[in-house]
Amino acid sequence: MDSFLKLALYPGALLSMVLSTTGEELVSRPENVHWVSFNFKTLLTWGPAPRNYTYTVLLSELDADSVITPDCLHIPETECDLSNYLWPLNRTYLADIQAEPTDWMKYDPEEFVHSFSPHFNPYRQSQITAASFRLEMREVNSSVALHITDPPTTFYHQGRLLTVRDVLKADLKYKISYHKARSTGKKELVFESSVAEILRLEPGQSYCFSVAAFVPSRAADAQLGAWSQQQCTPVYRGFLEELSVGALVGGFFVLLVLLAVITALTVVCCRRQRLRQNKSLRHPPAMA
Repeated sequence: MDSFLKLALYPGALLSMVLSTTGEELVSRPENVHWVSFNFKTLLTWGPAPRNYTYTVLLSELDADSVITPDCLHIPETECDLSNYLWPLNRTYLADIQAEPTDWMKYDPEEFVHSFSPHFNPYRQSQITAASFRLEMREVNSSVALHITDPPTTFYHQGRLLTVRDVLKADLKYKISYHKARSTGKKELVFESSVAEILRLEPGQSYCFSVAAFVPSRAADAQLGAWSQQQCTPVYRGFLEELSVGALVGGFFVLLVLLAVITALTVVCCRRQRLRQNKSLRHPPAMA
């Protein structure tokens, strides 16, 4: 009797029971809510896939009122791009995902089943993708310069595509890992700019380099971006080292032939000279 009275006095409780019942449920409560963010492009994902209902995402800064995100209003998908709504980037946000029946206008929105996302701060939590770079060998001082290209974001300002450097500014640094090509021992250095010079490298050795964005102002688990593909410098060798075994054998054979020819010519010349001397001895010039 008490339960019946409760349902009669609070019809919203009945709706909530209907919306969240298992078996022949009308809607399911959103679950597995996650933020997926790379270079400040941020998606909110959840499940399950709806069958006969839709989702609406409300967004708020921490301790502020929620607002509806127009791109995530009554959608049948289980993800929504919130990149354009998470501004300023260095704020903490909270999303509220509510599941709505197709005839949602008949109900009070406060009666919809819903789930909250974890707190999210794009500036401090968005992952940084791998940077690209090119190597410049400087033989004069046995160094290598790395020219790093800052990863791009999806934001534009005055027609220019912004990079993660434009967002993070002085907070963005780069960690460089390098080692000799045939060695497993690695060294790491941190540089503040997008041009890094590695000094005092051993001449004649090939070195391999990898780069990752590094934001030390973040929490430890969000400081390091993705590592780039490895690039190695060529090996500078002497002339003889550059020649193949076949080339060396061929060169040695040519030298032997030349030596033999020179020797033969020398022998012939010596014999002719001796013959001339012998003739002059046998037939001395007549006395006047």
